[in-house]
Order: sequence, then structure tokens, then C-alpha cells
Amino acid sequence: MVTKQFSGSSEDADLRRADSLAREIFSDVANKWALLIIESLGERTLRFSELRNEVEGVSHKMLAQNLRMLERNGLVERTVHPVVPPRVEYTLTEPGQALRVTIDGLCDWTHRYLGHIETSRHRFDA
Repeated sequence: MVTKQFSGSSEDADLRRADSLAREIFSDVANKWALLIIESLGERTLRFSELRNEVEGVSHKMLAQNLRMLERNGLVERTVHPVVPPRVEYTLTEPGQALRVTIDGLCDWTHRYLGHIETSRHRFDA
């Protein structure tokens, strides 16, 4: 994301709002838990407990916070079934699926350059 210099026109004000929103969304989804939740959901629909088992190391609190944030941003759909006890399921929306493609690309990049990154880290830390 590039930070731009804006003048005072209404078109610039729209660009500032869009830039600000993009930064906010990026800040929301660019955390390890959100990325892992999106990747774990994939094309499946999962319950909270299933997601917690899929995302290794995530606490109940962090999973709940991230699911709420992803739902707020329109990336995850939450469905509550009217049964006792309540059954809540989560699935990626179309924008969530599109973001997953980007995350998959990041994962592919990581696998491709893992050896290079490890070598660089060892050299730097030495």
C-alpha cells in the first residue's frame, strides 16, 4: 500500500477515506490469527470448537475476537442455528475466499523461499 500526498479537493478526500479504510482493513487481517482462521476455514463451514481445534495455539478469547473482526469486515459469515444448545457455524464469504487466494500466494512464497530466509537469518544472527 502506497501512502499518497493529497491536496484539498473532494476527490482527494475520497482517496484519503479509501486509503484510511484500506489501512484499517490491512491492520485487521494482517495478524497471524486472522490469517490462520481464513486458511483453516478454506471452503468449509466450521463450528467454533472445530475452528479452535484447527488453529493450533489460539485461545478462546483470540479466536472469538478475530472471528468478530472478520465478520465485521464481511470476510466471514456467522450462522446461528436455533437449537439448544445453540449451534454457530462460520464460513468464508466471497471476499473472504478472494482474500484466501492471496493468503495462499503468501504461503506459496514462504515455502518457495524458506531455505533462503533460514540461511539469511542464520547469517544475520551469527
